Amino acid sequence: MDPTVLAWALAQPASSRAAALASAYTGGTTRVTFDGRTVEYRSLDELGRALAVLRGAEVSATRRPSVTLASFSREGSR
Repeated sequence: MDPTVLAWALAQPASSRAAALASAYTGGTTRVTFDGRTVEYRSLDELGRALAVLRGAEVSATRRPSVTLASFSREGSR
């Protein structure tokens, strides 16, 4: 598990899905209950991958698109 993903998840609000997954991961359990639903992961590795997917989704949602402007001149540099 990438330590930055775990640190991110532990920093989330206690009621969030990421915090519930991080709590289960650090506690060594693969069963997570969130919003009245229970999910049993096959391994801690699978649970860690779920955390990484959540973080990836959040990071890509907050990333601003980049724009590049190209300028050309036929007359050469002046």
